[in-house]
Amino acid sequence: MHEEQASRLGDQITRLIRMSVRFRGMLKTGDLGAEFSALMLLPPLRAMGPMRVTDLAEIKGADPSTVSRQAAQLVKAGLARREADPADGRASRLAVTDTGVAACERLREGRVALITQVLADWPTEQVTAFTTLFDQFNDAVEAHLRTDPGAPPRETS
Repeated sequence: MHEEQASRLGDQITRLIRMSVRFRGMLKTGDLGAEFSALMLLPPLRAMGPMRVTDLAEIKGADPSTVSRQAAQLVKAGLARREADPADGRASRLAVTDTGVAACERLREGRVALITQVLADWPTEQVTAFTTLFDQFNDAVEAHLRTDPGAPPRETS
């Protein structure tokens, strides 16, 4: 890849990150009782089932103490519950409640509706190509972060 292309792509990624706060605000999901970062724990919990906070932190690539605080928000909001870990009675796992499943679905529906609206004028072939390329890009970034000893530490916010 040429340096100019990498620079242009970097600028566009920065632009997307900058817009992400406004994008989240446009999801119109109402007050779900937890911060957005905590709500982002629901999809992996829903898909993978109950798990320890340390495992959830590993999946999210975040500090376990941060995920623990976020998990507490989910429990307080009734979106998740703590349950005994059958593999170790001293430990607990976090599980999504029915209310959490509904919140997860509201978030997904809002995201899909907004992206559908944004891409409404794009030809289907371009949406398909963009989706494929973006998926490949994210896979490459994740692989690099897993293998690069110089990668930044996990997020702590």
